[in-house]
Amino acid sequence: MSALNILLVLATGIFLAGLFGVAARRTILMQLISLEVMLAGPALAFVAAGAHHGSIEGSAMFILVLGLAAAEVALGLAIYLHMRRATGGDSDAATRLRG
Repeated sequence: MSALNILLVLATGIFLAGLFGVAARRTILMQLISLEVMLAGPALAFVAAGAHHGSIEGSAMFILVLGLAAAEVALGLAIYLHMRRATGGDSDAATRLRG
């Protein structure tokens, strides 16, 4: 098994662990952390594939994923703080939120 295959399997495992965290956790904060873990998996895959093929596109995609993760954190924390004030942070209680 080559190094690229090992890294791709690791990236898949990281992504699946994050997906499990999003599905299993009930609080918004833990779901946001799990989303960050989910984004780390594809980022690792992009860097590994870029390094394997000797191209810069993998690193460019990694930077794009970092920007996406930063935007997700900013927006997610704003939503979390609003929901925390309104419901106490329970994502199931989000159905009761209005405008």
